[in-house]
Amino acid sequence: MTDREVCITGYGLLSPLGETPAARWAALDDPAAWRARIDEAATAPFPIHTVGDYELEAQVPRPGDRRAMGPMMQYGAYAAGLALDMAGLKDDADLLQRTHMIVASGGGERDLELDRRILEGASGRDNRDEWITAQMADGLRPTLFLAQLPNLFAGNISIVHKVAGSSRTFMGEEAAGADALRIAHRRLAAGQGDIFLVGAAFAAARPDIQLSYNAGGMLLRGGFADLWSRPDAGICFGAAGAFLVLESRESAAARGVAVRALLRGVESDRTDRRAGDPATTARRQLEKLGIGPVGPETAILSGASGAGAATGITAAERAMLEDLAAGAPVRGTAQAVGHAVEAAFLQNVILAAACVERGEIFAPLSPGAPVEAAGAGPIGRVLVTGWGHVRGEALALVEGAG
Repeated sequence: MTDREVCITGYGLLSPLGETPAARWAALDDPAAWRARIDEAATAPFPIHTVGDYELEAQVPRPGDRRAMGPMMQYGAYAAGLALDMAGLKDDADLLQRTHMIVASGGGERDLELDRRILEGASGRDNRDEWITAQMADGLRPTLFLAQLPNLFAGNISIVHKVAGSSRTFMGEEAAGADALRIAHRRLAAGQGDIFLVGAAFAAARPDIQLSYNAGGMLLRGGFADLWSRPDAGICFGAAGAFLVLESRESAAARGVAVRALLRGVESDRTDRRAGDPATTARRQLEKLGIGPVGPETAILSGASGAGAATGITAAERAMLEDLAAGAPVRGTAQAVGHAVEAAFLQNVILAAACVERGEIFAPLSPGAPVEAAGAGPIGRVLVTGWGHVRGEALALVEGAG
């Protein structure tokens, strides 16, 4: 555990469930609402969970900034603005100068329309190489030209929201989001700063990402299916931007802002995924967090992605939860929001904070799945798991502010 308490004083989430805490909670309790955000046509044959309409200019007011962003950056910048608003940091230049930032994102996006124009126009040209270079120099947004790596993601957020403390970035699928949160937690607990903005984003409709995951036999095809009973090719992507403001108790008290929840600990790891590895990792992480037996007062938000739902990693997470937390209410959130890769773990931590604020967990998302069968009364803490996805295993403990 840690020396200083790590408080959550703000969070912002742009997801298929909406952008306000009230809208998200209502959608989680209404299957018709979250099912309405599943699009089976836009990227067929792969269904995705999409975000609804939102006013980007509310958080990114300058047109030039908006034009420089692809969807992933837009989601992140918007969610970061929501988190800063909730924490009372927006437009406070002095505090933003002292706010540190840690973010995670994927690699470069493609501008498919520009790709099409170049492929069509390059044929038969004598000066093809020079012409292609000129088209790229003139046509690509700066962020696309430089592959839209995480440092550019962080840079855009810093420019838009004037966050001017230190900056650290992570890249590497699900583990990137978990490690961004882990490092922010460790640094704040150790006194290496008082306020941290930490987050990630993911664009679900990117054809290049879908091509890559499908080549690995991971994507759900055809119609939507229940998370826990999918075939092994079971990932259904979900778009998201997820950001949290972490703050020391002393800083929050001095500013007079509400503490939404406490982030008690974050553990992350990697295994070779041999038989028994995830279970061993899970037990080790639980021991490090020192939480003791997991009973009905502890809810679990599972990071199961749907990959390997029949015989692989999601099936292994289901078995672990049924073993290690048999009496706890479990919710596989990818059922309602899809799998947001780098943003998946952070998205669940935000949902966990909302749960402990309310002192309850939302209704089962897969009522027919035995793993979600345990009843739910008042809850005081939430475990966020990340054992049932592809890259890296993680665990976080979120408790009520007290």
